[in-house]
Amino acid sequence: MPLADKFQPAPREVRLAGALTALPGLASVVIAVILLVSAFGADGARAGNIYAEAGYYAVLGAGTLACGIGLLMGYTWARSPSVVVALMVAGIGWYTAGPSGRPGYGVPLIIGGLLVVVLLFRRPSRAWVLGMAEGEDEGEASERDAERRRRGRDSA
Repeated sequence: MPLADKFQPAPREVRLAGALTALPGLASVVIAVILLVSAFGADGARAGNIYAEAGYYAVLGAGTLACGIGLLMGYTWARSPSVVVALMVAGIGWYTAGPSGRPGYGVPLIIGGLLVVVLLFRRPSRAWVLGMAEGEDEGEASERDAERRRRGRDSA
Protein backbone atom coordinates (compact mmCIF):
# COMPACT_ATOMS: atom_id res chain seq x y z
CA MET A 1 0.00 0.00 0.00
CA PRO A 2 1.49 3.38 -0.96
CA LEU A 3 2.24 5.84 1.83
CA ALA A 4 -0.14 8.42 0.34
CA ASP A 5 -3.06 6.04 0.94
CA LYS A 6 -2.37 6.04 4.69
CA PHE A 7 -3.01 9.78 5.03
CA GLN A 8 -6.44 10.86 6.29
CA PRO A 9 -8.05 14.22 5.50
CA ALA A 10 -7.14 16.83 8.12
CA PRO A 11 -7.10 20.63 8.27
CA ARG A 12 -3.89 22.60 7.86
CA GLU A 13 -3.96 23.50 11.58
CA VAL A 14 -3.78 19.83 12.55
CA ARG A 15 -0.86 19.13 10.23
CA LEU A 16 1.05 22.16 11.53
CA ALA A 17 0.39 21.05 15.11
CA GLY A 18 1.69 17.61 14.13
CA ALA A 19 4.94 19.06 12.83
CA LEU A 20 5.38 21.12 16.00
CA THR A 21 4.58 18.09 18.18
CA ALA A 22 7.09 15.91 16.34
CA LEU A 23 9.98 18.33 17.05
CA PRO A 24 10.42 17.56 20.78
CA GLY A 25 10.01 13.86 20.02
CA LEU A 26 12.75 14.03 17.43
CA ALA A 27 14.95 15.98 19.85
CA SER A 28 14.46 13.31 22.53
CA VAL A 29 15.44 10.54 20.13
CA VAL A 30 18.57 12.49 19.15
CA ILE A 31 19.44 12.95 22.84
CA ALA A 32 19.02 9.19 23.35
CA VAL A 33 21.44 8.46 20.51
CA ILE A 34 23.98 10.96 21.87
CA LEU A 35 23.73 9.35 25.32
CA LEU A 36 24.24 5.88 23.87
CA VAL A 37 27.35 7.02 22.05
CA SER A 38 28.69 8.65 25.23
CA ALA A 39 28.08 5.45 27.22
CA PHE A 40 30.66 3.52 25.18
CA GLY A 41 33.54 5.28 26.95
CA ALA A 42 32.07 5.03 30.47
CA ASP A 43 32.88 2.47 33.16
CA GLY A 44 30.39 -0.26 34.22
CA ALA A 45 28.16 1.44 36.82
CA ARG A 46 28.16 4.81 35.09
CA ALA A 47 27.42 3.18 31.73
CA GLY A 48 24.38 1.42 33.20
CA ASN A 49 22.94 4.74 34.34
CA ILE A 50 23.58 6.28 30.93
CA TYR A 51 21.85 3.35 29.19
CA ALA A 52 18.83 3.78 31.46
CA GLU A 53 18.69 7.51 30.72
CA ALA A 54 19.02 6.86 26.99
CA GLY A 55 16.20 4.32 27.19
CA TYR A 56 14.00 6.85 28.99
CA TYR A 57 14.60 9.49 26.32
CA ALA A 58 14.11 6.96 23.53
CA VAL A 59 10.71 5.81 24.85
CA LEU A 60 9.55 9.35 25.60
CA GLY A 61 10.75 10.58 22.22
CA ALA A 62 9.22 7.68 20.30
CA GLY A 63 5.81 8.28 21.89
CA THR A 64 5.93 12.01 21.22
CA LEU A 65 7.16 11.44 17.69
CA ALA A 66 4.34 8.95 17.10
CA CYS A 67 1.78 11.57 18.19
CA GLY A 68 3.27 14.17 15.85
CA ILE A 69 3.35 11.74 12.93
CA GLY A 70 -0.22 10.67 13.76
CA LEU A 71 -1.39 14.27 13.46
CA LEU A 72 0.61 14.79 10.28
CA MET A 73 -1.09 11.74 8.78
CA GLY A 74 -4.52 12.93 9.95
CA TYR A 75 -5.37 10.37 12.64
CA THR A 76 -7.70 11.65 15.35
CA TRP A 77 -6.27 9.39 18.08
CA ALA A 78 -3.15 11.59 18.17
CA ARG A 79 -4.97 14.79 19.18
CA SER A 80 -5.40 14.22 22.93
CA PRO A 81 -1.88 12.97 23.66
CA SER A 82 -0.51 15.82 21.55
CA VAL A 83 -2.37 18.32 23.71
CA VAL A 84 -0.80 16.73 26.80
CA VAL A 85 2.66 16.88 25.21
CA ALA A 86 2.12 20.53 24.25
CA LEU A 87 1.09 21.45 27.79
CA MET A 88 4.16 19.64 29.15
CA VAL A 89 6.42 21.51 26.70
CA ALA A 90 4.86 24.83 27.78
CA GLY A 91 5.42 23.89 31.44
CA ILE A 92 9.04 22.97 30.77
CA GLY A 93 9.42 26.29 28.96
CA TRP A 94 7.98 28.15 31.95
CA TYR A 95 10.44 26.46 34.27
CA THR A 96 13.32 27.10 31.88
CA ALA A 97 12.44 30.78 31.42
CA GLY A 98 11.60 31.52 35.05
CA PRO A 99 13.29 29.56 37.84
CA SER A 100 16.17 28.39 35.63
CA GLY A 101 16.81 31.90 34.32
CA ARG A 102 17.13 30.89 30.65
CA PRO A 103 14.40 32.89 28.85
CA GLY A 104 16.17 32.46 25.52
CA TYR A 105 15.36 28.75 25.69
CA GLY A 106 12.16 28.87 27.72
CA VAL A 107 10.12 31.48 25.85
CA PRO A 108 10.26 29.63 22.49
CA LEU A 109 9.18 26.44 24.28
CA ILE A 110 6.24 28.25 25.89
CA ILE A 111 5.21 29.77 22.57
CA GLY A 112 5.55 26.45 20.73
CA GLY A 113 3.55 24.52 23.33
CA LEU A 114 0.76 27.07 23.48
CA LEU A 115 0.68 27.34 19.68
CA VAL A 116 0.01 23.60 19.40
CA VAL A 117 -2.83 23.86 21.93
CA VAL A 118 -4.36 26.79 20.05
CA LEU A 119 -4.04 25.01 16.70
CA LEU A 120 -5.68 21.85 18.02
CA PHE A 121 -8.61 23.77 19.51
CA ARG A 122 -9.37 26.02 16.55
CA ARG A 123 -12.73 25.49 14.87
CA PRO A 124 -11.42 23.50 11.85
CA SER A 125 -9.54 21.14 14.18
CA ARG A 126 -12.58 20.61 16.40
CA ALA A 127 -14.77 20.03 13.34
CA TRP A 128 -12.24 17.49 12.04
CA VAL A 129 -12.07 15.52 15.29
CA LEU A 130 -15.87 15.52 15.65
CA GLY A 131 -16.36 14.47 12.02
CA MET A 132 -18.73 17.36 11.43
CA ALA A 133 -20.74 17.35 8.22
CA GLU A 134 -21.30 20.50 6.17
CA GLY A 135 -23.81 22.77 7.94
CA GLU A 136 -23.72 20.76 11.17
CA ASP A 137 -22.85 22.50 14.43
CA GLU A 138 -20.66 21.05 17.20
CA GLY A 139 -23.60 20.09 19.41
CA GLU A 140 -25.25 18.07 16.65
CA ALA A 141 -21.97 16.36 15.76
CA SER A 142 -21.33 15.52 19.40
CA GLU A 143 -24.83 14.07 19.82
CA ARG A 144 -24.45 12.04 16.63
CA ASP A 145 -21.11 10.68 17.83
CA ALA A 146 -22.50 9.85 21.28
CA GLU A 147 -25.44 8.00 19.67
CA ARG A 148 -23.06 6.05 17.44
CA ARG A 149 -20.98 5.04 20.46
CA ARG A 150 -24.09 3.98 22.40
CA ARG A 151 -25.21 1.77 19.52
CA GLY A 152 -21.73 0.26 19.35
CA ARG A 153 -21.77 -0.63 23.05
CA ASP A 154 -25.29 -2.02 22.89
CA SER A 155 -24.44 -4.37 20.03
CA ALA A 156 -21.27 -5.67 21.72
